[in-house]
Amino acid sequence: MQNKNTYSGEYKSKLVIEVLEGGQTVNEIAAREGINVNMLKNWKREFLKNAANAFNGSKSEKDAKKEAARAKEREEKLMKTIGHLTVQVNWRKKNLINTSDPAGRRNMVSKNEELTVSEQCRLLEVNRPTLYYNPVKMADEVLEEEEYIKSKIDYEHTLHCVFGHRKLRSELKRKYGINIGRKKFLRYMKEMNIMPIYPKPNLSKPKKDAVKMPYLLKNLNICRPNQVWAIDITYIKMGRSHMYLTAIIDWNTRFIVGFELSETLDAAPVLKAVKDAVSRYGKPEIINSDQGSQFTSEDYVEFLKKQGIRQSIDGKARWVDNVIIELWFRTLKYELIYIEEFDNPRQLRKRISEFIEDYNTARPHESLDYHYPAELYSAA
Repeated sequence: MQNKNTYSGEYKSKLVIEVLEGGQTVNEIAAREGINVNMLKNWKREFLKNAANAFNGSKSEKDAKKEAARAKEREEKLMKTIGHLTVQVNWRKKNLINTSDPAGRRNMVSKNEELTVSEQCRLLEVNRPTLYYNPVKMADEVLEEEEYIKSKIDYEHTLHCVFGHRKLRSELKRKYGINIGRKKFLRYMKEMNIMPIYPKPNLSKPKKDAVKMPYLLKNLNICRPNQVWAIDITYIKMGRSHMYLTAIIDWNTRFIVGFELSETLDAAPVLKAVKDAVSRYGKPEIINSDQGSQFTSEDYVEFLKKQGIRQSIDGKARWVDNVIIELWFRTLKYELIYIEEFDNPRQLRKRISEFIEDYNTARPHESLDYHYPAELYSAA
């Protein structure tokens, strides 16, 4: 017999189950256990009332579990918020120590794994739209940048004259950090009259209505001055601008017979250079050039015809035809243009004139058996 205060839940359940099994009546079980029959009936009633909770749990228990889960979630969220605020405070302290300048604070904003761009802008008191503003470059800045890029294109082309635009673009990006689009790069090369020197199946095509000229140097024995002149145009850097140099060289003696500087890439300076050279040194039998539009212009062609000068134009795959003048351009740039600064066209013209004078009269050539070009040209 157990005391009233010692009836355990297990004991109560055992007796109620016996009652439910029906082996003995409630009175018999109560008498056997020495307990009040009404107490046993109450246990049975309570047992049956709470039987469903054995599977579903009580409503209060469910609510308690849900509330506990919500409390835990709130706690985790709060801890996360506290941690994020700590990161923000530390990040702000660290960055504001370095600078108070608005432009400097804008430069501090970056793609941070812990803080979004919006949060960084709020903490640094930076207006977010200003991060994406690219100031428009002034016309002078654009021109200066273009001249800088063109000067590097010219230098690399002179250094690697066989490089096409892809390799030149790669060199500019690797050496100078210059990264411009392919179309823009090709436009610059066209404006500078730059083409790689290498065998290719089709040179620059003249216009359909352009005058067709033959190539006259094939198998020709060039053995005397004024037999063949070669003419070409090259880009020359000058301070924050540039000019174009037209030069004419006597094929046999390497003697520079004429040059002209201009700001434009048209036929007028070419024609002037030829007229001055003919006036000073007489007429050549043949003058050779590439297929550029300057050398197929009406004025240029008509002048050569009137003078009785036969015009020769490089043919397809004749990549070596004008190498002689290209090599002189390279010498001029390495020994003068790239090592001196020129502030104005007058200064540039004077120094080129002095360089040509020295080249013609004081520079021995291995290909000329170490004679000066002027010696061989004048001797004839």
